[in-house]
Amino acid sequence: MKSSDLILTPMGLLFHNRRFPCTIGRGGTTSDKHEGDGGTPVGEHRIVGMLYRPDRIARHALPDWAVPIRPGDLWSDDPNDYDYNQLVRAPYPYSHERLTRADPQYDLILITDWNWDDPTPGQGSAIFIHTWRSPSHPTAGCIGLSRQSLLWIANRLRPESRLIIR
Repeated sequence: MKSSDLILTPMGLLFHNRRFPCTIGRGGTTSDKHEGDGGTPVGEHRIVGMLYRPDRIARHALPDWAVPIRPGDLWSDDPNDYDYNQLVRAPYPYSHERLTRADPQYDLILITDWNWDDPTPGQGSAIFIHTWRSPSHPTAGCIGLSRQSLLWIANRLRPESRLIIR
């Protein structure tokens, strides 16, 4: 493991020798991930992207590789969709998540490579690291952090950074 890795522990997310309180999926961690089960998938997941809301976070507050979320950006979560577990644009006929949410959960998203490059339909989608709803509210399978913690981590990630969940 490298100091650039994010490691999920029973006490929180460990990164750069700091421990951050976090939330995980309502289904706990799982080695048998399925769409909609609420589980956070076990494994070593690369961080493959960073998306942010430019109307809520200043560009200069993030690293160069952060990409703005545009109105109409969606994430496909329909196993029957050819573009399952990919960024897509509205209007879109398949089931999806809107990335421009009214709440702040998706103001900053770190995208993991869980089932991403060549997705298996039904094996889970949209496994992100994002802002939590509250410190005691589970996610749908992602890792949730406070906004302050997420920004701190985002600015220290490296291309080789991984999310490690055991």
